Amino acid sequence: MLNYVNLEKQDPELMKIIKAEEERQKNELEFIASENYVSKAVLEAMGTVLTNKYSEGYPGHRYYGGNQIIDDVENVAINRVKKIFGAEHVNVQPLSGSPANAAVYFAFLKPGDKVMGLKLDHGGHLSHGHPVNFSGMLYNFVQYEVDEKTGVIDMEKVREIARREKPKMIVAGYSAYSREIEWEKFKEIADEIGAYTFADIAHTAGLIAGGQMNNPVPLFDVVSTTTHKTLRGPRGAMIMCKKKFAKQVDKAVFPGMQGGPHDHITAAKAVAFGEVLQDDFKEYAKVVIENAKVMASEFMENGYRVVSDGTDNHLLVVDMTSKGISGKDAEIVLEKIGVSVSRSTIPNDSNPPMNPSGVRFGTPAATSRGMKSAEIKEIVRLIDLAIQNKDSEKELVIIKQKVMDICNMFPVPSL
Repeated sequence: MLNYVNLEKQDPELMKIIKAEEERQKNELEFIASENYVSKAVLEAMGTVLTNKYSEGYPGHRYYGGNQIIDDVENVAINRVKKIFGAEHVNVQPLSGSPANAAVYFAFLKPGDKVMGLKLDHGGHLSHGHPVNFSGMLYNFVQYEVDEKTGVIDMEKVREIARREKPKMIVAGYSAYSREIEWEKFKEIADEIGAYTFADIAHTAGLIAGGQMNNPVPLFDVVSTTTHKTLRGPRGAMIMCKKKFAKQVDKAVFPGMQGGPHDHITAAKAVAFGEVLQDDFKEYAKVVIENAKVMASEFMENGYRVVSDGTDNHLLVVDMTSKGISGKDAEIVLEKIGVSVSRSTIPNDSNPPMNPSGVRFGTPAATSRGMKSAEIKEIVRLIDLAIQNKDSEKELVIIKQKVMDICNMFPVPSL
């Protein structure tokens, strides 16, 4: 239990809610692909006096006095990212993933410019051109898809669309795509038509940092990522780019998109980056992928259809209609047994986004608790049992107790 002496005394109402969430995290399993657990050190950094400082601008060039120490914090974070990813230039100030992507577009494009990205229901992200998002409203997006049979991106079709449409930028990187990305081919296609290359590695950054997946940073013009998810840092984001684009990227973040950075979060990012540089993080990234592969295999052995028949990273998308239940209803059933997941569209989904056919599973959080293949197999068995007994509250209560038993054997690292 974390120490909340002053908060408990001053605001018991809120303290009660926070403690309830602590208990939920302790006693339930997180299989949402975008969620993870930070270390105690990262949590502590987020609660420091750095939150009291205002730091518009960049190290050595601030618009407020008294930022010498904040400059040191930001420089530590930047230098660690350069070491991890081999980046030429790093901006650690973006407050979240979508604003980071907005800053990238702002740095390289003008409203109305043509951009190419993956369709949302094929594994893309809202900020990769969906019409309800700022990206689709401000820019002229054309979209590519995964192959209908394999569930994998066909790079020759990407080339064909790029040649025909001639976008100014090509976006690669996804929120629900489970395969390795052919960065070199994207770069080759972009060079052929004179387009910028933008990689959004928000989901896989930790796996790339851990040496388990290919790194687009040395190849692409610009790369964005969140700092939570597989990096196990605080909620936030960053942008990496070629040195020649440094000024325009920095200007797009500040003053283009936001004011002062959150200095306590920058410190927490630096702590997380320091953890990534430790040898044991490579093992963590390796086990995340091993667990996801086991999970995909177990689902398929139990008769579920997994998009692309497996995974190369930390996530998988399961078509729950193969078991006669929608993604939304499956999410609700699994919540009853203490397993958190996120509903997800599948390629060419005939169901609406709020009640799609699939569920996206991810293994970063469970792996942070120390779970390995044996536990993953048991969890899939319990998930399948819950789906089979979705209408029996009695059976779901029994299954939930078994989930709690697993949780008790594998505590949340920061709790």
